[in-house]
Order: sequence, then structure tokens, then C-alpha cells
Amino acid sequence: MKYIKNCKIVLSDRVIEGKALCYDEKIGGIVCPKCIPEGAEVIDAGGRYVAPGFIDLHIHGYLGEDASDGSAEGIRKMAEGIVKNGVTGWLPTTMTVSVEQLTRAFETVGALKEQSKGWNGATILGVNAEGPYINPSKKGAQAEEHILKPAADFYKKYADLIKIATVAPEMDEGFAAIHELKKDTGILLSMGHTGATYEQAQDAINNGIGHITHLFNAQTALQHRNPGVVGAALTNDVSVELICDTFHIHPALFSLVANVKKDKLCLITDCTRAGGMPDGEYDLGGQKFVLKGIQCLLEDGTIAGSVLKMNDAVLNVKNNTSLPIYEVVKAASLNPAAAIGIADKKGSLDVGKDADITIFDENIRIYKTIIGGTVRYEA
Repeated sequence: MKYIKNCKIVLSDRVIEGKALCYDEKIGGIVCPKCIPEGAEVIDAGGRYVAPGFIDLHIHGYLGEDASDGSAEGIRKMAEGIVKNGVTGWLPTTMTVSVEQLTRAFETVGALKEQSKGWNGATILGVNAEGPYINPSKKGAQAEEHILKPAADFYKKYADLIKIATVAPEMDEGFAAIHELKKDTGILLSMGHTGATYEQAQDAINNGIGHITHLFNAQTALQHRNPGVVGAALTNDVSVELICDTFHIHPALFSLVANVKKDKLCLITDCTRAGGMPDGEYDLGGQKFVLKGIQCLLEDGTIAGSVLKMNDAVLNVKNNTSLPIYEVVKAASLNPAAAIGIADKKGSLDVGKDADITIFDENIRIYKTIIGGTVRYEA
């Protein structure tokens, strides 16, 4: 067994001090530091937080790479980059590109999924398919020429790989594709890039939608007489994504959403290939965008993803709410794990779960990231 001592252990409902975390490939438990055997492998956390590793459900790119490129080298580079941000598991996220390009991307990620358990980067948990089954009127930075009418067959072919798939339900006549995917696969169906009314969104949730793609962005807004997709998301038992970079969402809303959605809130980055890169021009799904500071914009001013890091998302929520640190961490770990059905293995420091751990300070600066009991990054 290995141990982490001199730390603040972040559980899903509290923070424990004066104890040590025991682990090998799995979490072994919380023990008295005096019980650590002589000669055991010990990490002294220096008073820092020890928390479950972060899980990013929605990330397109990082360090100049993009999941939609279908490059094995690029996926690995992304994984090795985001592990430095405390991310232990992720869903490489595709967007609305050609079916040929999506096929190449899915095949590439599928071939790397098992291999990723042993590399020095975040583990691939599956794929998030954001498009091509969206509404052109809410396409955002997605390429309209590749938007398709919702259909189940293509996603069913990759049902063992795809964990989340975005659909604009109003484009799916009779919810035919949603019904088929819900019946025949375990894919979490997400409503996004949608012009659905509140009533249409409510019907979609009743017919199989269980998740909302980047809440507030590229969907009908919350209005007092027209609650829209946002209203349906806030008043139903569905999980929601939130891009907490302080640009996509005003930080005044972080508390509101957290208090309403509780354990259904999932922090995401929606990061593009410009993440971790200097200001300048980049490409997203074949479209040019410009990065300036934390803003990614197409030439017409449309928001084109983010350059958010997951540890910064946690910091932004911590700094802009009164939520205890364990609730903020939960939104970046256990809640995402639960959304995609892996909370029995990941997302918290419960005994028997995978030893996916991140150690960080008060400013969520990452000190170490441990995956499956092995240190994969240290500052």
C-alpha cells in the first residue's frame, strides 16, 4: 500500500484533516498517519488538498490538437497535457464535421482507449459526439454544411465507445432516433445546439434526453413566459454541463445553477485546440477563430469554444460561490462520473474505487496527479 499524509482529504460530503489516504491501484481507505508502516511509499502533500481526479466530459482540443482530427499522436498529446490540470479521465469530444472525419476520429479514439490506461496522461473513458445532429439555427461555431437529420444507425455502430451524444430534439421527427438510441444503447443523450421551445424540450426529456450540452449556450434562453431549454433543464432531473470560464457564463449564475442542480451539475471545459496556446488564429471544425485572452471567437463574433483548464473551472466556481470545496470538486469528479454511469469505479475517494487522485493547493494549482495508483504528473 501507498499513503498520502499531511493533507486535507476531499470526500464527497466533507473534508477530513489529520488523516492519511491509503491506496494501491484502488482506494484502500483513510487511516491514522501513525499507522503507516515503516518503509511504505509515502507522499507528503504539504498541507494541500487530496481529491478525486477531475473528469472532463466535454473537451475538443488542447495544445494545438483536436479530437476531430483523428490523430493518435494528437489525442495522446492532449491526454498528457490535461493530466497537468488534474484531469484523470476524459471524453475526447468531436463536433459537426463530415461522417468520414467522425469515423476516423471514433476509430482512432477507440483504438487508444485501452492503451490510455497505462500512459502518462488522462485515461480515455469514451467519446462525446457533439453533432452532427443539431439545429442549423443554433449551430454556434459548428459547420452548417455537415449538419445532418438525426439518425440512430451511425451512433449505434459505436455504441460501446460513445458515452454522450448531442441531439437537437426538434430536428428528430417523432423522437425516432432518440427512442432507438435510448432503447438499443447506453449512450447518454444530450440536448444541445437546439432551438427547442420549453414544451419541446420537456417532451424530449420525457422521451429519453438525460443531459444538457453546455447549459445556456446554443439553446433557447430562460424567459419568464418562455422558459426555453434552459427552463426545462433547471426544472427536470437531468444532468447539465457548465463552462465556468467567466466568459461563457456570468459568474453570478454559478451559485444559482449549483443550488438548483446539485449533484447533476457537471463542470466541463469545452476546450479547443487553442487551449494552452498563445493568442492567435486557430481552426475549429474547418472554421477559423481567434483566441484573445479567454475568448475564442469566429470572425463574425460567434463564441467558438474555450481555452478553459479544468482546475481553473474549479477555481472559478470556488471563488465566485459560497459552495464548500467538496461540492465544487464533486461537480468536476463524482457528478460527471455518475452522468456517464461509472460512479461505481471513479469520481470519489471511496474504498474500492480506482485510485485516480489529484493533489492541489488553495488556488487549485496541481501538485500531483495519480491515475490507477501511479503518479502520472508532478509539478
